[in-house]
Amino acid sequence: MSTTTAQRLTLDHVHQQAGATFRELDGWLVPANYGDTLAEYTAVRDGGAGLFDLSARGRIRVSGSEATMFLNGLITNDMKTLAENRWMPAVFPNVQGRLLAVVRIARVGEEASGKGSSPLFLIDTEATTHRKVLDTIQRFTLAGDFRVSDLTNQTVLLSVQGKAAVEIVSKVFNASIAALPHDGSTDVNWNGPKVNVTRSSHTAENGFDICVESEHAAASWEALVSAGARPVGYDALEILRVEAGVAKFGRDMDETNVVTETNLDDAVSFTKGCYLGQEIIVRIKHRGHVAKKLRGLLFDTDEEIATGATITGDGEKEIGRVTSTVVSPKLERAIGLGFVRFEYIAAETKVVVITGENKVEARITEFPFVRGSWYQD
Repeated sequence: MSTTTAQRLTLDHVHQQAGATFRELDGWLVPANYGDTLAEYTAVRDGGAGLFDLSARGRIRVSGSEATMFLNGLITNDMKTLAENRWMPAVFPNVQGRLLAVVRIARVGEEASGKGSSPLFLIDTEATTHRKVLDTIQRFTLAGDFRVSDLTNQTVLLSVQGKAAVEIVSKVFNASIAALPHDGSTDVNWNGPKVNVTRSSHTAENGFDICVESEHAAASWEALVSAGARPVGYDALEILRVEAGVAKFGRDMDETNVVTETNLDDAVSFTKGCYLGQEIIVRIKHRGHVAKKLRGLLFDTDEEIATGATITGDGEKEIGRVTSTVVSPKLERAIGLGFVRFEYIAAETKVVVITGENKVEARITEFPFVRGSWYQD
């Protein structure tokens, strides 16, 4: 058994002690819940804070004097504008301007080399696109001063989400986390180990992602729990994710989607120089709009709606498909994400969703469904 595997099992043992039930997700066993999904949800949504193990996500370090140049040619956002201790959303597109992966890129410092110092970046990506991103950027390591390290199996990613997240994370890591901007990322020393703390929300609530070496994973988790964070599993996270309007690759979007269909405009620079797929993305922007767009659906029922259900408009004409649905405890009704034709994307547009033999009325909405403390801070 490798050291990394043993450390991962140590954290899994911590989950088991907390009463976790596990399920498979993208090749990982993740905590589905800790015995009470609603209570876990409430801890995040109603003024407390939840603690998530997001280690299934991929973490890739990139460095080198030519890292900015190479990455800038591969992603939609402008790496040249990324300041130290800041992060930006970005998309890896293909030559047709379609999605390969959605990532967060943080500039986490400088790295000394024979050519002087160079920027150091940390890329966070979903588990399902981890290998794709890694393979895409590793191809350029022989083309110049461009170094890539996969940190996924050497680190864990914990996340504290909720109104109390600022207080809890500040207390545990003895750092001025409250002053960290919404796009901020910083390294802190925690009893010796260096820990990266990135302010980021997965739930529409205040949130911080904590990247720590695997050998310190269990201690970090236990310290956050002792400070008041409640363990929360992926069942509650799915509800929180949809309420926040956060799209998931492989479910709400994939390689068939053009970047501009997916509400990722903040991940795209329309002014920077050439990058893969730029011509298509800019052409669509100047054309005025895409043929379809990802939108929110607020259903007139508190019953579950089937993923993949048909969305219809005037005269029961098919105008789209439902991609994700949950029943929202906060809104006391079913909500979902789905692609709809451009003519129907305006908020409050009434549509009908056909699920099996049933027809359910719904309204098109903006994201997020629930505006938590992330928007109130």
